[in-house]
Amino acid sequence: MRPGAASSRGGTGSRGGAGSRGGTGSRGGPRVPGEERALTSVAAGDRFRAEEPEHTPRLWHVTLSVSGARAPLTEVRRALEQLAHDHPFLLTSRYADDHAEIRYWEEARDLHDAAAVALRLWGEHRQTAGLPPWEIVGLEVIDRATYHQRIAAGYGPAPATPVGVHPF
Repeated sequence: MRPGAASSRGGTGSRGGAGSRGGTGSRGGPRVPGEERALTSVAAGDRFRAEEPEHTPRLWHVTLSVSGARAPLTEVRRALEQLAHDHPFLLTSRYADDHAEIRYWEEARDLHDAAAVALRLWGEHRQTAGLPPWEIVGLEVIDRATYHQRIAAGYGPAPATPVGVHPF
């Protein structure tokens, strides 16, 4: 028997006492020591409320554009490589001496959550990655289906290959 099991099966402890939740047997009376609890089943296809589509995370393709005063290309590249190292979710980064574009997939409940994370990315990692003091000048967040529709139609952002940090 597990330590504390006696008090959880009808003892006078705070768990499983006569008036507590779960302290009753299968017929509604006090649980007899050693009596097994009845299990209930869930029909195939039934889902827990928290697993409904509006509550499950989805993938969002994020393109974050930043711009600012000129910075040495080697420093920009090193900073973006550090950001990619710190956060391996980044797919690709393109850069010049006065702007950059970062593309990645974000898992979030909805567009608002994905956009909020994206808008914090540059500022929160500016010091740790040594990113230039640029401001966010553009943000696009699209769902996975829209991203793939654009690619299939031959327009929209080019597929994020090759992966890594590259000059424009």
